[in-house]
Amino acid sequence: MLIVAVAWIYVVGLMALTETSVVAGIVTFLFYCVLPLGTLIYISGTKARRRKRELAAHAARQAAKPAEGED
Repeated sequence: MLIVAVAWIYVVGLMALTETSVVAGIVTFLFYCVLPLGTLIYISGTKARRRKRELAAHAARQAAKPAEGED
């Protein structure tokens, strides 16, 4: 996944360099690279965020549960 992202940044960076003005290059890089890759990386990390949240909730339940054998 990382190599695809790096390759896409390279391709879009070259596209942005060939634009006719600096503003067009910045807009090209923003709309073809930053926004799509940001969305893709956010979506691909959803499972890990969910797992981390569930582990934290489980740890909190275990900490709140009284230890067996104690009065």
